[in-house]
Amino acid sequence: MIIDPNELSVKDMYKLLVGSVVPRPIAWVSTISQEGIPNLAPYSFFNVVSRNPPMLAFSVGEGTGERKGTVKDTLHNIRDQKEFVINILTSSMGNEMAKSAETLPPDVDEFDYADLPSAASEVVRAPRVAEAPVSMECKLHTILQLGDDHLVIGQLVRFHVDDELYENGRINLEKLAPLGRLAGNYALVETIFSLPNDNLGELIKKPVDKSGRR
Repeated sequence: MIIDPNELSVKDMYKLLVGSVVPRPIAWVSTISQEGIPNLAPYSFFNVVSRNPPMLAFSVGEGTGERKGTVKDTLHNIRDQKEFVINILTSSMGNEMAKSAETLPPDVDEFDYADLPSAASEVVRAPRVAEAPVSMECKLHTILQLGDDHLVIGQLVRFHVDDELYENGRINLEKLAPLGRLAGNYALVETIFSLPNDNLGELIKKPVDKSGRR
């Protein structure tokens, strides 16, 4: 099947994109408003975009639901404060992350709403998720408008890593147990292996359930 994006609605194109570019890492972005109200929201259009200097980027769409057509609080706060924190969550924090993703008024603190303790950052004013195993304080580099979305690029200025994860300058990914975003669902990162691998066929076999189906 060959598909011309120009022949699809924005919604249908989005469905194909998020079902094809998988699994995606999740940036749990914390910001603070000019009035001092913390904000926390997840974004799965996210990745590293530069090694030297270290830079991270995530994409912010327009508001949804009752706030459709408006600027999301995350983008509004970053424009004002020129800084943010990207928190990496473990799979065990998935419910809190989902709660923070709900459409809420700007005066609602998602940390309180999702019952998440916050911690002070070292360089930026925005708080970080206290229980996040990895948090990255960022200063805004630039915001690029790409169609209906905005690509936020920030320079990493401080790394916070849980002592249990930090091993010889690396992150122990098995202990991190990160959560990945699929289309409308999520996935656990459970099987980690190197390539090439003579046993790859055995590693990727799907488990058989009680009915005998794979």
